[in-house]
Amino acid sequence: MKKQLIAGFAVAALTVVTLTSCSGNTGRSDAGASGSTATIPKGSTIGVSLPAKTSQNWVLAKAAFEDSLAKAGFKADVQYAAATNTVPDQQNQISGMITKGDKALIIAAQDGAQLGTQVKQAKAAGIPVIAWDRNITGTKNVDYYVAFNNYKVGQLQGTALLDGLKAKGSGPYNIELFAGASTDANAPVFFNGAMSVLQPKIDDGTLKVVSGQTSFSAVSTDGWLAQNAQTRMSNLLQKNYGSTKLDGVLSPNDTLARAIIQSVKSAGKPGIIVTGQDSETASIPLIMSGTQYSTIYKNTAEEAQAAVDLVTTLSEGKTPKTVIDKKNNYNGVITVPAVALTPVLVTKDNAAEAYKDNTTLEPLTK
Repeated sequence: MKKQLIAGFAVAALTVVTLTSCSGNTGRSDAGASGSTATIPKGSTIGVSLPAKTSQNWVLAKAAFEDSLAKAGFKADVQYAAATNTVPDQQNQISGMITKGDKALIIAAQDGAQLGTQVKQAKAAGIPVIAWDRNITGTKNVDYYVAFNNYKVGQLQGTALLDGLKAKGSGPYNIELFAGASTDANAPVFFNGAMSVLQPKIDDGTLKVVSGQTSFSAVSTDGWLAQNAQTRMSNLLQKNYGSTKLDGVLSPNDTLARAIIQSVKSAGKPGIIVTGQDSETASIPLIMSGTQYSTIYKNTAEEAQAAVDLVTTLSEGKTPKTVIDKKNNYNGVITVPAVALTPVLVTKDNAAEAYKDNTTLEPLTK
């Protein structure tokens, strides 16, 4: 695949990950849906439903799935949701995959709360449903969830923000908070993970959120869209930072980080600490120059391979190894059995090592 992200340092995370927040009790009544008993013959078609192309990782995902599925002996039916009418489009695509007879579904939900009808339809047809990267919420009809440990992602972002601020000098520090889209089940998990690190420092006065906006609902970004983050940042600066110094911003991903940086630059307040996520190509030079402090490396190909490995295990009639983690993988009805991968915090200091096996990103650290 073009620009394929090659897994190097986190392959071991494809096996069972024992999370500190797990109960370890796999017999509990909310421990997840019973997996489908349908067979998945080699050579059959696997449906992969992806959201709109709002970030680089989604663009990379199609080729990653096509490559991994082909190597595993399956046919790939990979579709993106349209940029407009995105949720209805994805709903229709999933229904179409079921009607065509795709033998398993891997779904990265545009809005995980609006796919209940479609996954119920899949369950009735005996088709296993794998939520990928984002959980599908409000339904018992999800068999598995494959993703990086999203709470850990948030913790790493919160830690990076604190570390970057400390490197600038002594506090207290003025910060602002951003989160992802409220329609994305991952977004509050990222935010809660970050706030588990930041809230104690807000409480003791080390950090001050000058705008006072600290709830997820107040800081979420509609659609994960850069223009929405840039507009909000500009408004925050205008209303709260006329003569007040801004020290740092919690950004949930790289796309929003670049928009926030642009807003801050336009306001004449450079040199702030900004976090990110996804290791997008456009952000690596910013990290190397110190313009963006950090990102999170979540290898798209590794994540796709984990889902394909799960399909292969099911096709062999075996039970996949999964984590039962109610704190992070409860979808409002059940705790979805998960394959949890390990995210990596990347700053200028460790970028070369983190990306040494990545043919796309490694050259950018030179």
